Amino acid sequence: MGMERSMDAVKPNKTGLVFGAFVGGWHVLWVVLVALGWAQPVLNFVFWIHLLKAPFTVEAFNAGIAVLLILVSTAIGYLVGYILGVLWNWVHR
Repeated sequence: MGMERSMDAVKPNKTGLVFGAFVGGWHVLWVVLVALGWAQPVLNFVFWIHLLKAPFTVEAFNAGIAVLLILVSTAIGYLVGYILGVLWNWVHR
């Protein structure tokens, strides 16, 4: 039984890195779509398949804002992953 409990534990830092990489990577994809000029059609399609009319207009690409978006979303992803890792370990004590 002691062996099972140790296998349930996760490392909050690694969980944070995984979440941060996922959320940051998702936003890198968005930035690429904006830079290529494909973001508005993708956004329109996503709203359309949800039976909604897109209320947003994608602005022109801005490298500084793009980097800020990626950094902030990655940091938030890391923080959420870290907190979830801590909570997971707390629940499985």
